[in-house]
Amino acid sequence: MEVRAPRLICKWLTLMLLAVSSSLTSWAKPANIVLITLDTTRADRMGFLGSKRGLTPNLDALARQAAVFTRAYSQVPLTTPSHATLLTGTYPQFNHVRDLGSPLAKDLPYLPEILRRHGYHTAAFVGSQVLDPKSASAPGFDRGFDIYDAPFHGRRPGEDRYHSVERRGMAVVEHALGWLNQHPRGPFFLWLHFYDPHDPYDPPPPFKARFAASPYDGEIAYMDFAVGKLLSALRTRGIYEQTLFVVVADHGEAFGEHGEISHGLFLYGDTLHVPLLIKLPGADSVHLLVESRVGLVDIAPTILQKFGITAPQPMQGSSLLPLMKVSTKAAGAITAASRPTAADRPEYAETDYPHRAFGWSSLRSWRAGKYLYIDAPERELYDQSADPQESHNLARTAPAVADAMAAQLQAFRRKTTRAGGTQPVLTPRQAEQLQALGYVASGPSEPMAREKVRGPDPKEKVGISNALHQALLEADEQHYSEAIPLLEQVLKAQPDIAIANLQLGRAWNSLGEYAKAMPWLQKAVELTPQSVEAHYELGAAMGETGDWEGSAKQLQAALAQDPNSDELHFYLGSAYEESNRIPQAMKEYRAALRLNADNYRANLLLGRLLAVQNHAAEALPYLKKAVQLQPQSADAHKFLGNVYTVLGDEAKAQHEQSEAQRLQLLDHP
Repeated sequence: MEVRAPRLICKWLTLMLLAVSSSLTSWAKPANIVLITLDTTRADRMGFLGSKRGLTPNLDALARQAAVFTRAYSQVPLTTPSHATLLTGTYPQFNHVRDLGSPLAKDLPYLPEILRRHGYHTAAFVGSQVLDPKSASAPGFDRGFDIYDAPFHGRRPGEDRYHSVERRGMAVVEHALGWLNQHPRGPFFLWLHFYDPHDPYDPPPPFKARFAASPYDGEIAYMDFAVGKLLSALRTRGIYEQTLFVVVADHGEAFGEHGEISHGLFLYGDTLHVPLLIKLPGADSVHLLVESRVGLVDIAPTILQKFGITAPQPMQGSSLLPLMKVSTKAAGAITAASRPTAADRPEYAETDYPHRAFGWSSLRSWRAGKYLYIDAPERELYDQSADPQESHNLARTAPAVADAMAAQLQAFRRKTTRAGGTQPVLTPRQAEQLQALGYVASGPSEPMAREKVRGPDPKEKVGISNALHQALLEADEQHYSEAIPLLEQVLKAQPDIAIANLQLGRAWNSLGEYAKAMPWLQKAVELTPQSVEAHYELGAAMGETGDWEGSAKQLQAALAQDPNSDELHFYLGSAYEESNRIPQAMKEYRAALRLNADNYRANLLLGRLLAVQNHAAEALPYLKKAVQLQPQSADAHKFLGNVYTVLGDEAKAQHEQSEAQRLQLLDHP
């Protein structure tokens, strides 16, 4: 017994150490992270926030295992700046991503980059060109991602928006699951962005029929369906329970409650109050309602602290874990920003979109205590406890409260603003991409360090913004007859909006009314001499009215701004040809083909000119290429047949001429 006792004790200690070691290993193993951002999603459509519409059964089920934040707010009512705040944990006045197209600076803390440094595989699957780093809206957002899936491009003739500038939620899910099937072992950070609720509202079947009276609700219901498919797939793979989920909207949507249709212009709850739920992994997963006011700026530090990663000093948000009653003793330190953890956490928001797009005043807001204060030319104050719809402005009747809120706002901005940053100058192609999504591209570059950018009060101008937004969407769908009266309404109220002049001229061009297009396009060129599209559209109108010399000058101006456009080289060549400047025309056609050997029209017209000049052998490869690119073109077969005749190949000539005649009969039976 004296010998056995130590052996039994040693064996027992060994087993205990193994058990403890196993437990510690399991505890320390990083969990997966899934971030789901819901574009343009109002809080009042969520069942887990009290909606009775029955739109979100899958999100509601997830919420029953999660902390639900009933008073979460976005810092900017625009997609790209809002996501910048979410992913950097910094305010827009610090990160300077205040508008669509603002680049994400390389020295900003960035959640995916931090997680990748700590061993995470990182992947993003976004639903719209608005978050495509290679397009107008989100330069730098792919930093820190192993894969950033954003396969978007401008709409081509006959192409719908869901295969060009955006994609359905199920396409996002399918791409994400495809990556999960192949990704290396180890923890992952997976970001899925669902764009479906953004206008124009057009849910797919069967949601389109079920929600015919409210297509926005149909988009929400379809998005929830797609999220449900994702969650089901993660359960099947056995990774659901040990995954941290964050589901949040970037901003909401306005339906005229304060005059605004869509979002971006105002800072009321319609567009800033957003759904937010956080499901912690494993045993930490519990359901609770958090009534504290919180912001998107808090999400990145929350994720980092949960996994023991100290948030970088520049992060300005605060971890939400203390509000979720989660122990943080073994986790990283909360960020240095001094913010209260009680229910009265103030929240800041801003929008520069009114100024950048229209020259009106920028807006700032401050939510603290029971009040909402909006810094505007006519300042606003609302008692949210008595007036949750924010409809009774108390700024004049309670000036002392308004003054106190204004002082708090200014003090907060001074504390959280970083110097530097400029408004980017978007290329015309980038501006056009934003217009396809219903946004007005920003004006010329200017410093962003000023405390206020004043101009007319957006409250007085909201009708202009609404009409222009709708007109841009109608024009993108080629509904020009619907777009024209809206654009005329905009320009009657504010004649110096360059994009409205351009779009009105383009609409008349598209309807073949070139004389009507000319004055609007001339005004667009005057307002934005750097605009490729304005010069091109004016050049097209001039050509169609017989002024080919004037057309060539406009196309030259367009090419000066965009020298790598094969299409512009082709159009300039066409203008030269119509002006009987044949050598210059051939030079431009060749330039187009150097940039794009598959430009059908440049191949066709260069080949035809060479043939007319008795260079049949030189013309042959261009015309063969034209036939290859457009086998249904009667002209291509006809010109190629003529060349074969000159070259003495009668069999091929006869074949091409017969094909040309067949195609002509199909076009004109």
